[in-house]
Amino acid sequence: EAAGQRNPGVDVQRAEAESLPFDDGAFDAALAQLVVHFMTDPTAGIAEMRRVTRRGGVVTACVWDHAGGAGPLARFWDAARELDPGVADESDLPGAREGDLERILHEAGLGDVEERLLTVEVEHGSFDEWWEPFTLGIGPAGAYVQGLTQDARDRLRERCRELHPEAPFVVSASAWAARGVA
Repeated sequence: EAAGQRNPGVDVQRAEAESLPFDDGAFDAALAQLVVHFMTDPTAGIAEMRRVTRRGGVVTACVWDHAGGAGPLARFWDAARELDPGVADESDLPGAREGDLERILHEAGLGDVEERLLTVEVEHGSFDEWWEPFTLGIGPAGAYVQGLTQDARDRLRERCRELHPEAPFVVSASAWAARGVA
């Protein structure tokens, strides 16, 4: 989604990242927060963001460090791999490793590209609070849980519980973030 700082009357619209419904240079900045790895063509999506950003404006993106094992789902995927060694996690998705977002932004035609690692901490009041989003079928982890038999889902849930300390607990997670100039 996009919203314009210079165009406060612009309605927020939904569109494919690779085909944004906005004029060239319509925005001061464009941000892709935790979505690049889900784009059909990340380089084309970022190039489209560059197109709708005014010359000299900033384009930014971030993706969890799934490849480095520092994303917020690391314990989930660790447990899933223990129980199902062939599981496809999110570590091979675009942008999920050091240097990948930087490369994508360069390929999309942005200049002065910089990449850095950002880390956040989220406290969970209970294991169930942490686990519940996985049951909704959202994203690769949720889809994986939805595709399991009830028995396999229960085993995964219990293995995840074993990997977490007593509640409340804090999950520290890192994301690769990159910015470039249009």
